[in-house]
Amino acid sequence: MIKVLTGMACALALGWTGAAAAQASPAAAALAAAKEGDFILKDFKFRSGETLPELRMHYTTLGTPVRDAAGHVTNAVMVLHGTGGDGHQFYRPQFADVLFAPGGLLDPARTYIILPDGIGHGKSSKPSDGMHMRFPHYDYADMVEAEYLLARDGLKVDQLRLVMGTSMGCMHAFVLGEAHPDYARALMPMACLPTALVGRNRLWRRISIDTIKADPAWQGGDYANQPVESLRTAEALSIMVGSAPIQMQKALSTPALVDAEAADIVASRWKAMDANDYIYQLDASRTYDPSANLDKITAQVMWINSADDEINPPDLRLAEALAPKIRHGQFLLIPASEKTHGHGTHTWAAVWQDQLKALLARSAP
Repeated sequence: MIKVLTGMACALALGWTGAAAAQASPAAAALAAAKEGDFILKDFKFRSGETLPELRMHYTTLGTPVRDAAGHVTNAVMVLHGTGGDGHQFYRPQFADVLFAPGGLLDPARTYIILPDGIGHGKSSKPSDGMHMRFPHYDYADMVEAEYLLARDGLKVDQLRLVMGTSMGCMHAFVLGEAHPDYARALMPMACLPTALVGRNRLWRRISIDTIKADPAWQGGDYANQPVESLRTAEALSIMVGSAPIQMQKALSTPALVDAEAADIVASRWKAMDANDYIYQLDASRTYDPSANLDKITAQVMWINSADDEINPPDLRLAEALAPKIRHGQFLLIPASEKTHGHGTHTWAAVWQDQLKALLARSAP
């Protein structure tokens, strides 16, 4: 049975890759030694019935795989990113400097860390590579299968010690746990709910998609220049739904600071986005609903949400109904405080690293 515990920006933001900050961080050496590569999946068939002759899965790895006498990798951990991000979002100091630093729970000196770029994200195959809206209409099940094949066939890992996932990656962790129950010893999904996206969570995605498609500059997806006005609107909406009220109240403490933040959103934040890629990223959640098969998950699970998460608000009381369906796990709702960061609490490892330590202990071979 699940044990419900109590205890103490945004996943939609693109990955932080600040080189200067990384060099000054405790995890600098590990990040500098990271390796990147591509694994090509031939004739990949999507659940829509569409296929790609070659699906490129880009990845970053930290550390070295350790194999036992039988040749099995024993120290592999896969960390799955959120919507609009990529594997490099975990280079952020609030994550890397806590977990990837020497002596950290995921120190690359003893852990083999796999950071995939999901389909449609980062340097993996995506609409903006040239197919635009003719790119296969992938969903979360397709993304998870590609991540699984990358680890199993591309990196020759026949079992993962741990799968961590944030936001969209949280949802992927649940899907992976059901689709391949024996593949991961432990799951740590953070900042999501294992049920269909309806209500506000689906509405803001639908509004963002429809706003972009209604922009004359979008041109059915075959634009020469990005549809700026609709991307500004979509970016502003994503910031608001992923907001951290306590942190925003501190950081934007005067009207002038609020105005400057708003001007930055209008002037520049949208420039990291591609309209077609973003449509696909948001639409990929359309078929997600692992709620009926949660009892198929055999891994040890530590599922963590934050009480100030505006995307997955605890007021819905969905976790209380869903958590008991998971056989070997715990659910933790972190109360809002000066230490939490709304939906983005999933990246602030200092807040929840004790729960990760306990999960690794109880899932040890």
